[in-house]
Amino acid sequence: MEAKEEIRARLNIEDVIGQYVQLKRAGRNFKGLSPFSNEKTPSFMVSPDKHIWHDFSSNKGGDVFSFIMEVEGVDFRSALELLARKAGVDLTQYENKKVDQNELRKKERIYQVLELATKFYQQNLVKSKEAVNYVFARRKLSKEVVLKFKIGYAPNPSGVAGSIIKRGYDLHDVLGSGLLSRDKRGQWEIFKGRMMLPLADPHGRTIGFVGRIIEDAPNAPKYVNSPQTWVYDKSRHVFGLHLAKESIRRLGYVVIVEGNLDVVASHQVEVAQVVATAGTAMTEYHLRALSRLTSDIRLAFDRDPAGVTATERAIVIASNLGVQLRVVSMPTGFKDPDELIQADPPQWLAIIEQPQDAMEWLLDEYARRFDLTTAEGKRRTTSAVLEIIGKLVDPVEQEHYLGLLAKRTNTSLTAIKAKLFKTTEPSQVKQFKQSKATKAGTINTHSKYQDHLLGLALVYPQLRDTLLKLQTTDFIGSLRQALFHLIKKLEDRPFNDDLLERLQSDEFRVKINELQLIVEEKYDQLDDTLYYVASELSKRVLIDTKIKQKDALAKELADAGSETERNAKNEAYKKIVQEIEDLKH
Repeated sequence: MEAKEEIRARLNIEDVIGQYVQLKRAGRNFKGLSPFSNEKTPSFMVSPDKHIWHDFSSNKGGDVFSFIMEVEGVDFRSALELLARKAGVDLTQYENKKVDQNELRKKERIYQVLELATKFYQQNLVKSKEAVNYVFARRKLSKEVVLKFKIGYAPNPSGVAGSIIKRGYDLHDVLGSGLLSRDKRGQWEIFKGRMMLPLADPHGRTIGFVGRIIEDAPNAPKYVNSPQTWVYDKSRHVFGLHLAKESIRRLGYVVIVEGNLDVVASHQVEVAQVVATAGTAMTEYHLRALSRLTSDIRLAFDRDPAGVTATERAIVIASNLGVQLRVVSMPTGFKDPDELIQADPPQWLAIIEQPQDAMEWLLDEYARRFDLTTAEGKRRTTSAVLEIIGKLVDPVEQEHYLGLLAKRTNTSLTAIKAKLFKTTEPSQVKQFKQSKATKAGTINTHSKYQDHLLGLALVYPQLRDTLLKLQTTDFIGSLRQALFHLIKKLEDRPFNDDLLERLQSDEFRVKINELQLIVEEKYDQLDDTLYYVASELSKRVLIDTKIKQKDALAKELADAGSETERNAKNEAYKKIVQEIEDLKH
């Protein structure tokens, strides 16, 4: 038995999901309000028999692993590890033999060491008058937020290593956790005389620390971070994500700030959809992790050169990931969110709810830097901005910003485009890809109809002739295409559990179980109306395909060279428009 099957066998899906969603019995299944939308009427279903869930409000669904991936905003490996811990399954027994078992055990010991260190620092906070004064009086942190973020204090010397070694761990464990550093001269504690803020993974486990000095000292850095370890990677870690996930998902957006203490301050005033990404050192991994929870990402960086550079980099990453990037500007007189929150909490909430498009914000910044009435100002601004525009993947988005740049610099669009082609690699300009945002939007809009149609045809052989006019390519994604192919092969034979068990792909079996749950909840009895429903769904799928063909023809028509080619494309375009109209009536 593989690890996935062992975990499934040990865990009841309704118990796992019930920790996130209030479920009520509805016949053989369970029902609750969707955690992925703001619905008022419950449409989130869980089937204990099939080990499947489906959310009718967002058309998301799958098994217990896909639920954890969605609700926690993590990848499959992280979901597997989380559920393995819940089920008491030792994944090392199932790992590929090529994986170093000692490495896996080492990582687990590091987690344990860091958890002990967190408790050690928490206990030492209340023992130090200086630390208590700094945390509660000078930083004005509440007891609740200090407990929430597990804030502590490292004395000087701290004695954390000795405390941990007394618990049965060795020096290598402490060194591997990043609490000590060592060279040929010896070893020393990394954190001394500092307020300690644990860095946590998406599940809330401590993976490192950032220490803030509580008494200014000559030549001493204000902040000290854990070094890279087996469990901590600065380029991937999003501070506060484990505490912000629920608010991000509920509100539909996330705010990224520079400082970890900005995050703490925001949570203290109950604005919890805020995280930090190691200052301005933002990477694709950071945005990818956040994009699992929302496509609306807002930056609250400083207007200094580092903040502008970080925004420029983030615009390109966001375009590649298909997420919307906007900027929150700090009011005049405040250097960071922490300072604003201390003075005026409602204003902090007000500005994050009124973000500005990131590229428009960037144009405003260059307008402040350079005189756009001069040739030199226009040259420098267009050079900087075109370098970014040339890297955007969506041609519509690119065209929009080219027009905006032309307007802001009072330059013709022809001249702007000419400079773009001169300063950008031809492949970047000509070979556009459809943005992931567009792709994702299409799937969210149309996959529901396809899933309902395939589910009906799978469960009720009498409805399969509604698929006759459709082709494999009409369906979105390899799973739906494979299922369409399977249904066609079945002809009029029913699909049963024996056929399900013979399928090699676990992902395919999960999808089929999900579609069966959809039919069970929405179309539990075969009657005359179901044939009409299936026919309408089939028609909708065909219309979607025709619309895609129409859009492709429109682009070909715009690019057509000769008059003969234009006439042919135009006739084809008119024909497909008529076909769409005929299908709609």
